[in-house]
Amino acid sequence: MTSQHPRFARAYARAVPAINQRGGTEHRRSLLAGLRGRVIEIGAGEGSSFGLYPATVERVLGIEPDDYLRGLAAAKAKFADIPVTVVPGAAENIPAADGEADAVVVSLVLCSVVNQATALAEIRRVLRPGGTLAFYEHVRSNRRVFAVVEDLLTPAWERVAGGCHPNRETLQEISAAGFQVLDAKRFGFSAGPLSPPIAHILGRAMSPAEPR
Repeated sequence: MTSQHPRFARAYARAVPAINQRGGTEHRRSLLAGLRGRVIEIGAGEGSSFGLYPATVERVLGIEPDDYLRGLAAAKAKFADIPVTVVPGAAENIPAADGEADAVVVSLVLCSVVNQATALAEIRRVLRPGGTLAFYEHVRSNRRVFAVVEDLLTPAWERVAGGCHPNRETLQEISAAGFQVLDAKRFGFSAGPLSPPIAHILGRAMSPAEPR
């Protein structure tokens, strides 16, 4: 998200506990496993990831553009086992210095940025050469009928769901931005008992050894 979406933010915060119980927490735990050093988490939401970071992480800078979600995240940051600071910001304009991060985490974020290429270029900027991009995103279905439906729904869904695009080819965009994809698991995940399984990806990519 790059602007305020108060209704969606509150609805999302209410839905997160159930989503986490259905598997979201384990997905995030897998996403964060093995990370170390200085981490920037973009789109920290209400802070679901903060309690899952391993002890090898020195500190986390959580970036969240929405005021309501950022307030919830800041409250959770106080109880994290590692130092977590939560600040306003967006993927397209990360408040961090060049090469500051050993790892950047994006969790259900790249679906809602205005321009994925711009956001990924900014992630490359703040990552040290050879740094890690850990990603957990929902993406366009590889089943033709479902993909067509996602394409048709996107204009309306974007308006009501905080800018979310259900039809993005995010893994291809990560590669196109110059990252080396190290691993990527693709799977279906249903956020609710009445929701159909949606295609998700979870994996790691490495920033080029030489900065731009």
